Amino acid sequence: MKIGRLNHVGVATPDVKAAAKTYAELYGATDATEAKDFPHLGVRVIFVSVPNMQIELIEPLGEDSPIHKFLEKNPKGGQHHMCFEVSDIIVARDAMRERGATVLGTGEPYIGAHGVPVIFVHPRDTGGVLIELMQAPGMGGH
Repeated sequence: MKIGRLNHVGVATPDVKAAAKTYAELYGATDATEAKDFPHLGVRVIFVSVPNMQIELIEPLGEDSPIHKFLEKNPKGGQHHMCFEVSDIIVARDAMRERGATVLGTGEPYIGAHGVPVIFVHPRDTGGVLIELMQAPGMGGH
């Protein structure tokens, strides 16, 4: 298993709309989705498109959100994760385990904000960076 292209960088923020405005005003990144709530993930998301990938702006939906704890430590927000595409999420998950990495949660892929299966690899296994692996859109996998 080899990782594919960098799909997005996740940025935690207390306010996705304000963050999207900042990316537009400072960097001219005006191609952004509307804010969308993902209650099953505990987040509100805006995707800002840039020429070679997206920036996923992530705001917590309540105190149970995985982003809430991150913002307690980093109140102004910051880089939360990097997401790489893989052709088959099950093969990727199994490869991570075989290589000694910890897949977070139950280890079972779940549907992420892009509508495709995802897993997360523990930051202690990747030099302190939380890594999301997502099945590339349009790839069937298992």
